[in-house]
Amino acid sequence: MKIRPKRLCLPRKRNRAEPRAPGLFFERYAAEASRQASKIFRKDKSSAEKDVHIPMTTQPKEVNISAQQVKELRERTGAGVLDCRAALAEAAGDIEKAIELLRKKGQAAAQKKAQRQATDGLVGSYIHMGGKIGVLVEVNCETDFVARTEEFQRLCHDLAMHIAALDPKYIRREDVTEEMLAREREIFAAQARAQGKPEAVIERIVQGKMEKFYEENCLYEQHFIKDESVTIRELIDSLIAKVGEKIVVSRFVRFKVGEAGGSVSSEGSPTG
Repeated sequence: MKIRPKRLCLPRKRNRAEPRAPGLFFERYAAEASRQASKIFRKDKSSAEKDVHIPMTTQPKEVNISAQQVKELRERTGAGVLDCRAALAEAAGDIEKAIELLRKKGQAAAQKKAQRQATDGLVGSYIHMGGKIGVLVEVNCETDFVARTEEFQRLCHDLAMHIAALDPKYIRREDVTEEMLAREREIFAAQARAQGKPEAVIERIVQGKMEKFYEENCLYEQHFIKDESVTIRELIDSLIAKVGEKIVVSRFVRFKVGEAGGSVSSEGSPTG
């Protein structure tokens, strides 16, 4: 009897084309990655529910400012080119709004320079009606450089002409004496009572008439005769913003043939 040799059971050779089965390491890695992804998804979902949606703001459209707009604004306000262009850009091309912005800028500049000393300046003059009315007005600034500019000289002339036309009795409302204020309030209150107005509204009526009194009698409160949309105060403030110096009206005198003249200063009532 022939004995056959025992065959050894060797592992079968794996075909290179067959995919390798994942081992224990790969199984644990895949499971952990799945858990982490699940946590991130739940966290993002919770945050999205709590977040408040804020709409994105759009950038303002750039406004094209024409040279004609700048020229018109300069003619109406006397401000510099750069100031006019900046005001028009801020006002989106609206000239009336730009004028208001320039006025506010002039008032702010005037307040900053109110404590400075204005010891230079000019005396402006104006003769009207064939020599029948004449005005001298002293306008002060801080330096001779500003006093010699065309803008400042024009301001002095315009103020003299304005005084000749509207005949103000005071420079500022603060210059009105207490005696005058008391007398005017008493007159306005008596007029309101004569018209049968109740006492509850008389004070408001008197206050309104006092504002009108300031506008008619105080130079700084009067509307400029060349442009009634601005007051004399605003006219001066606009030049302050442009030249960067304090500018004030110190005193003036108005003469009219056949009438007694008197000088008006910022320190009190008119003097004869």
